[in-house]
Amino acid sequence: MRLVVVSAGLSVPSSTRLLGDRLAAAAAPAAGDAEVRVIELRDLAVEIAHTFTNGFPGGALSDAFDAVTGADGLIVVTPVFSASYSGLFKSFFDALSVTDPDALAGKPVLIAATGGSARHSLVLDHALRPLFSYLRAVVVPTGVYAASEDWGAEGLDGRVERAAGELAALTAGPAAARPRPRRDSFEEVTPFEERLAGLRPAG
Repeated sequence: MRLVVVSAGLSVPSSTRLLGDRLAAAAAPAAGDAEVRVIELRDLAVEIAHTFTNGFPGGALSDAFDAVTGADGLIVVTPVFSASYSGLFKSFFDALSVTDPDALAGKPVLIAATGGSARHSLVLDHALRPLFSYLRAVVVPTGVYAASEDWGAEGLDGRVERAAGELAALTAGPAAARPRPRRDSFEEVTPFEERLAGLRPAG
């Protein structure tokens, strides 16, 4: 099982990378000790720009595209800029979709974002979810947003664990994501004729 984290953080250290690492640490054991690879987009910024001018990804970017395409599940994390995902984040997935329009089709994706204020949390549903739905990915129900005040506060760990569990279930396949009823949980079926006979008065 292979999980790939795509982080669009720009600073070092990066809260965006930190959130990606926490999500991966929670998802990997739930997905059967999955192998995790992290792609830092800031290291690929020049090659991403060149892809739009010459039409071909460079070696490092091509390797990142292969990792994303071959992953069993993705964790994508972006900082919030102007109430949306970063330009670098969008450019990476634009370049990927130009190179391979079906790269994310049917792929489980966990969306996450970081920002300075909790009021930007709607970026998950108003920007990230529509983007990956357009790319035909399967976006997990729970997105994770971490504002500055969320670090070390109650609530973030629960969202991380819930989203990671949902991603792990999707990477295991649709059948694994559905709870299986126990055989002894079904009531014994009584034929209608017997039930009817039981309602008739004796004699």
